Amino acid sequence: MAKNTNSSSTTSFEQHLWDTANKLRGSVESSEYKHVVLSLIFLKFISDKFEAQRKSLIDQGMGDYVEQIEFYAKDNVFFLPEQARWSYIQQQMKQDDIAVKIDSALHTVEKNNPSLKGALPDNYFSRLGLVPSKLGSLIDTINNIDTYTSKSSANECSSDDIKSEEDLVGRVYEYFLGKFAASEGKGGGEFYTPKSIVALIAEMIEPYKGKIYDPCCGSGGMFVQSLKFIDSHKGNKKDISIYGQEYTNTTYKLAKMNLAVRGIAANLGEVAGDSFFKDQHPDLKADFIMANPPFNQKQWRGENELVADPRWAGFNVPPTGNANYAWIMHMISKLSENGTAGFVLANGSMSSNTSGEGEIRKKIIEKDLVDCMIALPGQLFYTTQIPVCLWFISKNKKAVDASEDFAKRRNRQGETLFIDAREMGRMISRVNKELTTDDIAHIARTYHAWRGEDKDGAYEDISGYCKSATLEDIKANDYVLTPGRYVGAADIADDGIPFEEKMNELSQTLFKQMADGKALDNLICQSLEELGYGK
Repeated sequence: MAKNTNSSSTTSFEQHLWDTANKLRGSVESSEYKHVVLSLIFLKFISDKFEAQRKSLIDQGMGDYVEQIEFYAKDNVFFLPEQARWSYIQQQMKQDDIAVKIDSALHTVEKNNPSLKGALPDNYFSRLGLVPSKLGSLIDTINNIDTYTSKSSANECSSDDIKSEEDLVGRVYEYFLGKFAASEGKGGGEFYTPKSIVALIAEMIEPYKGKIYDPCCGSGGMFVQSLKFIDSHKGNKKDISIYGQEYTNTTYKLAKMNLAVRGIAANLGEVAGDSFFKDQHPDLKADFIMANPPFNQKQWRGENELVADPRWAGFNVPPTGNANYAWIMHMISKLSENGTAGFVLANGSMSSNTSGEGEIRKKIIEKDLVDCMIALPGQLFYTTQIPVCLWFISKNKKAVDASEDFAKRRNRQGETLFIDAREMGRMISRVNKELTTDDIAHIARTYHAWRGEDKDGAYEDISGYCKSATLEDIKANDYVLTPGRYVGAADIADDGIPFEEKMNELSQTLFKQMADGKALDNLICQSLEELGYGK
């Protein structure tokens, strides 16, 4: 039976769980044990939902149906045979073959639930050769996650209760993904985008209704944040459909588990695959794209590969040495006629002229696709200190009347908004920073006001922070998209002291400091002479 864990103790509980997981060090690399921990958390969560549904059926006098898959699937609950349930794993956790039993349980879960095809590790625990006692200790700790309230049955749980259950496990998931990214340092962590960056993209593009796509979805964080955005703005999740793709097989599995543990349905393709060479959504036209492509990805194609690809039509063939512009053109090709994309790239993408990148950027700008550019503060990522920026691409900058699908927008043709947010954010550790809730709201309000949405008031340029530039302005800056070139320096606040008075005061201070310096020089010379080191 799981011990009660209320929200007030979640943070310390998460840390305790992390400390327990760290005991696996020595027998397993951190890049491996994230899959161990997250797989067990996933199994615990779906088992608790299964047990709650099973109890509900019994309480309703439907005990004859507790072994029928249909009575679980109708409520989006995964059916688990007895040996795939957490209670069975817990009973066996002190056995020497516990790793084999976990592998068997995960295989059985996937076999009985087609939507999880390809999501769960295959004979993973057995192959790692984990010390049974350490694995048992981890199972015991994970058992303390109470994913359900104390309601007597699932049917008695309100939607808020269910949301809180998913949030609890989701928070543990999110916490671990972030910790794994931080612990892996520069050598890994491509599966995780800091949540403040994802939250900012969601607040900017407002994915309320339509198709959301991420061509390099990592562990699915963009999708999770999109659904959080919809919840916080009282939207309807049923109005959204999710499409994604991930190249790395283990990360693809993480994404499927991360979404499943939150009850999010998504089409991530049949298997893990490269979006350039194995596009699993070839006909997709997305209303929203949110992405964090690999920074400055090198040698992503051979010299003669993908040369005539239709995604480059109207632009130029992207260079082999850096995939930044390949990702941009891929996403442009996936946007619907009114679609908007928000994505993270290294700062070099805003100004590089290497291998024809400047010409591609020029064509993107001349097609009037760049809606907004944001320079972000450093130290936001756990895994790299590379300064990054946000691009926002819009297929339609024309005026839009307010409707149930769109907020009212003014005609922005021939204009691009530049925002310099490099001075924003707060330090959350000795080496890492995050954008605050107020930072995110401020930036998003600026963007929506610039687009002419009534709710955000009138837009105005602010020196050192934001500037609405024309295509002519950008052309005059050699098609460079670095916000600092446009926003200028921040205005210095007037302190009310007349210039003559201020200059006189500063001059007197300078003269005094010069006299003090001269006296100090004489003292040093005198001391040296006394020591026999005179002129």
